Order: sequence, then structure tokens, then C-alpha cells
Amino acid sequence: MSDLKGKIAWVTGAGSGMGEASALALAAAGAEVVLTGRRQNLLESVAQRIRAAGGKAHVQAGDITDAGRVEEIARWIAGALKRIDILFANAGANIPDRQWTRLKPQGVDEVVSANLNSAFYCISAVLPAMRAQKDGVIIVTASIAGRIISNLAGTAYTAAKHGVVALCHTVNREECIHNIRCTALLPGEVATPILDKRPVPVTAEDRAKMVQSEDIADLVRYIAGLPPRVVLNEVWVTPTWNRAYVADLGLKP
Repeated sequence: MSDLKGKIAWVTGAGSGMGEASALALAAAGAEVVLTGRRQNLLESVAQRIRAAGGKAHVQAGDITDAGRVEEIARWIAGALKRIDILFANAGANIPDRQWTRLKPQGVDEVVSANLNSAFYCISAVLPAMRAQKDGVIIVTASIAGRIISNLAGTAYTAAKHGVVALCHTVNREECIHNIRCTALLPGEVATPILDKRPVPVTAEDRAKMVQSEDIADLVRYIAGLPPRVVLNEVWVTPTWNRAYVADLGLKP
């Protein structure tokens, strides 16, 4: 496991799923972790687990679709902890009414704000500190929906995640001179609570075959620990039993 001692990591969507697992993995590797999400109680629970294992964790709850609150948290980190080495901008959301026939403007706003705007806000907030220290790793949860257009993810989510992938590449184009690296993380189906928003329920059997939050956490920890000369611009990670591929073979997913 890479040694992240002395590093400050900020994880959004840290109360559950991939964010929770990644916060635990980063802390286990030695990073001091700042946990952000809307639900204070879940964040406190994750922080307690980190501290019980001998790690350091801070809770900074907030809605990352609120640009002002994002800036406040980033300023707190830079002021209290003196640096920001790692950002895992993981928070995101989807809605059940996701196809054109059912999608409403308020649904578009909700999905684009949660997935694309929030990534803009978080990255913009950490760049000044990372530029000043001439170092930084940014990992953003996109999705294979950011590269593959399908009906499953829905219109707004697909468009937003395409934007997230493009956003990550622009960071590398402009900020490489400051030794800042950005990875677009493109998971396929991961067994997280976001599956509960699917129009068609996902069975426990299918969830067990999917990528798990701990798998993503291992990858996030690995990316965070890479030498500064290396950037993983974009990473796909999907289940071996890929339900889309299985369906294409004419079999039951």
C-alpha cells in the first residue's frame, strides 16, 4: 500500500458507497481525510471508524451543489490543515424519471448540478492551493456513461458525465505545468445506494456480481499514491459479468 502520510485528502460523497470506502482506504494509507456530504450523521460515523483505526478525520458537511459552501470548505482545509493534496470529487446523483419521455427541467437541473456543476466547484476550489504547493491529485467520479451512450443511465446523467470526462482532461491540459494531475474515473455498475434510484430494481444477486465500493477504493488509493510524474488521465473499471455484454450475447443479464 502506498504511503500517504502527511497528505491531506478531501473526499466528497463520503458518507456512503464509493466515497465512504475511499475515505477509509486513504486514511488507512496514512492520509488525513476531510469528509464532506449532506448527512452529518453518516460522515461522523465514517470519521469515528477512521479515528478508531488510528487515523485522522475531519467532518465538513455541506451541499456541494452550493458553490459558496464548497469554497468555504476548501478555505477551511487550506487554513486549518495548510494544504490540499488529494481531492476525490465523488458525490453525484441520478433520478428515476431519466428518459426524454419523463424527464422534466427540474430533473435536469438536479442531475447536472449534482454531477457536473459540483465537480466544477470542487476543482475550482482546490486549484489555488494546489498551484501554490506545485502538487496535487484530483480524482473525479465520472461513469462509463461519460463515454458510452445508453438508455440505462438516462439523458441528463449521460450528458453530465460526458461533461465530467471533458472537464478532467481540461485540467490536465492547463494545470500540468503546476504538477497537478486529474483522473476521470469511469466505473460501470457499482453496488452502491445510487442503484436504489433505478427505475427497474436491481436484485441482490446482480449487485453481488458488480464492482464493489471497496474495489473502487483500492483504485483511488492507488491513483493517489502514484509518483508525481505520472497521471492516469482516464480509467474504466467495470464488472467482469458485464450485464450489457451479457445481454448483447442474447443471454439473461
